Amino acid sequence: MDRMTKTELIEGLANKLGMHKSEAEKAINIILDDIIAALRQGERVNISGFGTFSVSSRRPRTGRNPKTGESIQISASRSAKFKAGKQLKDSLNEDATSAETATAG
Repeated sequence: MDRMTKTELIEGLANKLGMHKSEAEKAINIILDDIIAALRQGERVNISGFGTFSVSSRRPRTGRNPKTGESIQISASRSAKFKAGKQLKDSLNEDATSAETATAG
């Protein structure tokens, strides 16, 4: 499966807006830094039509070392979650819907 890298995202933005790559990189870094700062403060970040970033907290818990079976204490942690918005979900499923319609008919 292919993936898009940050460098490719920067190049795409620069090409679409006719700007230098350094300017596009700065713009993307500012956006990402703002999202990270909001999440660190426990805020949700909602990008209309795209989705919502939020923070998920996990309590400390007891786990097991798979090699030894020994109990270990796993500390509390926070991680970022992303929930796709309706517009993003719909756009991802357009091809699947078109393919199903084509094979059914």
